[in-house]
Amino acid sequence: MENVSSLAGGQYVVASEVVTPGRKNAGRWLIQLASLGLVAIVLVQILYETGTLSWGFENWRPVLYAFLVWAAALGAGQVIIRGEAGYRALFLLPALLFTILMVIFPTVFGLYIAFTDWNLSSFAGRRFNGLENLYALVNDSFFWNALGNMIFYVLAVFVQYAIGFGLALLLNADIRARKFFRVAFLLPFMLSPVAVSWMIGKSLMEYRFGPAATLARHLGWDSPAFFTTPWIARLSIVMMDSWVWIPFVMILLLAGLQALPKELLEAAKVDGATPWQSFWNITFPLMLPVSVTAIVIRIIFQLKLADIVINVTAGGPGGATDTVSSFIFREYRDRSNVGYGTMLAEFYLILIIIFVMLLLNMVSRWMRKV
Repeated sequence: MENVSSLAGGQYVVASEVVTPGRKNAGRWLIQLASLGLVAIVLVQILYETGTLSWGFENWRPVLYAFLVWAAALGAGQVIIRGEAGYRALFLLPALLFTILMVIFPTVFGLYIAFTDWNLSSFAGRRFNGLENLYALVNDSFFWNALGNMIFYVLAVFVQYAIGFGLALLLNADIRARKFFRVAFLLPFMLSPVAVSWMIGKSLMEYRFGPAATLARHLGWDSPAFFTTPWIARLSIVMMDSWVWIPFVMILLLAGLQALPKELLEAAKVDGATPWQSFWNITFPLMLPVSVTAIVIRIIFQLKLADIVINVTAGGPGGATDTVSSFIFREYRDRSNVGYGTMLAEFYLILIIIFVMLLLNMVSRWMRKV
């Protein structure tokens, strides 16, 4: 423990606990033995599940017990090795263990499932099949079609940003009923995308009796089917998705606009700058950090687009509106193919990680130049 000693003049000196080399070695041995035990139990269970070993555990519960023992040994080892500093490290340990248990372990376990042939409709159960799922993914034209659709959906984010910026500028201006319009424009964001898909996609845009289809007939469109032609179906999905998410972009940009120094805009107005010049030379550059944040967050959300597609078109017509998430969902639900569906999910996760890292790196470099 720390010792507090008093000196002349009322000063105090805190002396840290002295940890002997033997005690440090004991703590290290404790952590290493617990780690080796955890790795051994996990390895035995994996080999047993893949059929490499003829003996093992009936389920993964021993792995959970080994993880809990390892967590306790890790905390005790930190205290033994570092003394008082080890007690402070214990406050960070729950967050670390939670991340390992709820993020890292499911990802690694999913990676193991990805290399198995596991179909819930088959009585054969789960068996290791090597790289067969990966070969099937490479040759799956429907998956690559869904991935290509994601490019279109991600590019639509920039249109949503432009509309959201325009609405934010409007709501930041001194107009009548400004508070009412702020609440009204936020209403779509308060709805669930599932509710929006049924309220708009299945009701308003229904091709026989929907109000949107009826209006389209009066305007000269003979067969207003919004979800039978590929490009019209994609645009319809983008419109519903934009209706939900544009308020999110708008509220972020509105918060940024309200934080801008008004003195700069007033000075530009006094100097004779037009509204467009003030926007392009002052407002837009100052809003770049907020704009980049809004776009990046929105792209991350867009990469998970699935609910509207699943409920309205189920990926049709012919996969024209499919997203990767909706395609993976149908692989689980309709085909009960857990092994291949997990391979798709793990592969898509890797693509998202690489894409987001490159995007953030590119944005960081661009912002430094600007």
